[in-house]
Amino acid sequence: MLHDLMEVLAANSPIHVLPEIVVILTAGAIIAYISQRLGQVPIVGFLLAGVLIGPNALGLVQDQELIEVVAEIGIILLLFTIGIEFSLEKLARIKRLIFVGGGLQVGLTVLLTTMILAALGIDWRVGIFTGCLIALSSTAIILKLLADRAETNSEPGQIALGILIFQDLAVIVMVLLVPMLAGIGGSPLNIVWELGKAAAIIALVLIFARRVMPLLLEIVARTCSQEIFLLSVIAICFGTAWLTSLAGVSLSLGAFLAGLVVSESQFSEHAFGEIMPLQVLFSAAFFVSVGLLLDLGFLVAQPLLVLSVLVGIVLIKVITSGIGVLLLGYPLRTALLSGFLLAQVGEFAFVLERAARPLDLFPLGLAETGGQTFIAASVILLVMTPFLSQTGYWVRARLTQRETTSLAEAAATHSSTVSFAHLQHHVIVAGYGAGAQQLVRVLRGSGIPYVILTLNPLFATEAERERLPVLRADDSRLHTLQMVGIERAKLLVIADDNPGDARRVAAVARTANPTLSIIVRTRYIAEAASLTEAGADIVIPEELESTVQLFVQVLDAYRVAPPEIETHVQSMRSQGYAALRERADQPPVVCTDLDEECMQTRIVTIRAGAPAAGRPLDPPALQREYGLQVEAVQRNGQTIHDLPETLELQPGDRLVLLGNTEQFMRSGELFRVSVLPGGANMPGTTRTPAEQPADGACTHLNFIRPVSPESQGCAECQAAGDTWVHLRICLTCGHVGCCDSSKNQHATKHFHASGHPIIQSFEPGESWRWCYIDKTDV
Repeated sequence: MLHDLMEVLAANSPIHVLPEIVVILTAGAIIAYISQRLGQVPIVGFLLAGVLIGPNALGLVQDQELIEVVAEIGIILLLFTIGIEFSLEKLARIKRLIFVGGGLQVGLTVLLTTMILAALGIDWRVGIFTGCLIALSSTAIILKLLADRAETNSEPGQIALGILIFQDLAVIVMVLLVPMLAGIGGSPLNIVWELGKAAAIIALVLIFARRVMPLLLEIVARTCSQEIFLLSVIAICFGTAWLTSLAGVSLSLGAFLAGLVVSESQFSEHAFGEIMPLQVLFSAAFFVSVGLLLDLGFLVAQPLLVLSVLVGIVLIKVITSGIGVLLLGYPLRTALLSGFLLAQVGEFAFVLERAARPLDLFPLGLAETGGQTFIAASVILLVMTPFLSQTGYWVRARLTQRETTSLAEAAATHSSTVSFAHLQHHVIVAGYGAGAQQLVRVLRGSGIPYVILTLNPLFATEAERERLPVLRADDSRLHTLQMVGIERAKLLVIADDNPGDARRVAAVARTANPTLSIIVRTRYIAEAASLTEAGADIVIPEELESTVQLFVQVLDAYRVAPPEIETHVQSMRSQGYAALRERADQPPVVCTDLDEECMQTRIVTIRAGAPAAGRPLDPPALQREYGLQVEAVQRNGQTIHDLPETLELQPGDRLVLLGNTEQFMRSGELFRVSVLPGGANMPGTTRTPAEQPADGACTHLNFIRPVSPESQGCAECQAAGDTWVHLRICLTCGHVGCCDSSKNQHATKHFHASGHPIIQSFEPGESWRWCYIDKTDV
């Protein structure tokens, strides 16, 4: 591919190539903008731009060879970025979709196409070849559409990805089949050999991803050079794609594997951000190049032939893809959506069709006419892909609505056998997701009357298996709520619905029973206002409730009495978390009863490896040597106040201690888990020469304070747009800076500016400390 690009550039000076590049970029930007304004994805604009400026329309672009090479680069970069977003673990989870779902889709498509063409009197070899062309779908376009909809990890997205990966693997076999179908050579043994070679290459790539890639990117990242990092990532991308292509694996699959290689490293997000601008540029060129293939003259001359082939391809793809997904156990709505997503013909079908031309093998058995018909229908389908996907989502929505209605009607039909007339002052639990299931466990144990409403057949079956009161019906319908005694209910709890569904349920329930208390759990505070307007009395946003729980832990650490903590929490909740929504320059006043004892009391956990672990408590010694008073020991959920001096401290014990800051600083040596003997690094740590330990003990422990990190990264690097290798935190003030392997060395600069001598690693899983002055481990 790069050799082809060099040949094209050698044959055309940059001054001659530049006008066509300018035309491509300008036309692509303008038409993509128009498409976006019309509510369509930019891909449609790129494809239409290619049709408009191509040699068969305005003729503004004639050097199609250059465009094809640039487009190939676009495919590689697009699939590379998609691979980065996945991981080997995610891929392993969809192996059944890859091999079973993909195998069924490709096999059924080839079989059905061959049967249809055989019925029309066309040779079976041509039928198999045409089926291979039709079986392939556009990996680039489908994954781009799914990414734009943020559905790459959704159920349809995972199904599409699995089938597309198998299609890319099947390209290897299809390329080897072409000479055999043309009757000029090849054998099953050749196919087995090539597949074995491809499997070996892929296995080596995956081993490289696990064993070598993290170390390699660590070395590159230590340079703190964005230029070197970007070049290294691009080298990995193209190098892996090239190596896999040596085994006959398609470039798209090779690029996807390259992305998987990088995804196994902690620098995957960095790589994704660096490569994205290039990916956008070159993938746009790919979509434009597909549009260049369409011959408008042939389309005008043979509209009925092209239309019939187009419709036939869509029907075959929807049927075969749908059957494959159904056989995997997915519902009809998901199967049809998958069929419409995969209904176009892929970019590698054009490569396969072009490779068969010199062998006089053409699709549909119509010689050159068959080739032109296939290209025209395929390009139009690529342009139509966004519309086909929207059709699939519309069909799924209609089938889902119909299924919901049927279940609700079934529930109403059998309502005579299910009666909740005895319920009074009960709780109606709308839905039976994870949150509702936990709530129901508490309700059962507390003896509070309740009833569950759910349309999910799996959840309903699970509840019925446990003999729980459950009604299979739509909780947003008034009739359903009346069946479970909404007018007599005390509470309605909506724990797991999305905000839109929760609003509908709350509005209907509020009308049916104005005295009902409606409690809704949601994720974000931004959703609370609309839910309250719909009728909810209490909205519990997870993001604010988690803050309340953090506040509870803070107050507990300051020895605020549990009843007082509960009072503060209830006050915050009863005001709708108003205290947490104050402006940043107006901090909320929640707790004002902290006294000196609250401030000077700490609960210290005894950890395995600390000097205090396994030793007698000896409170007088703690008082004499460190000035600390031992008030209690918490062990196994019990608080021991009457403390014998011989009580042996165990890992997991929590000591309630009273003392001032200086006393706690001096006592740190009792509770600190030391580094390995001899001052060795903690497992998994990496130090720079300036941070290596020297002989001698640290004499600056009194500078250690209980600190909180000022930031989660190096603030100075972030402000300058730079990166770092590792992070260090100052144990005196909480400053977070980059290590001495990083370009800016902000941790060391902070020491020189502040005089704070001791840092600790701020990397996950690392806890070693270093004193700059004594040049030793702490």
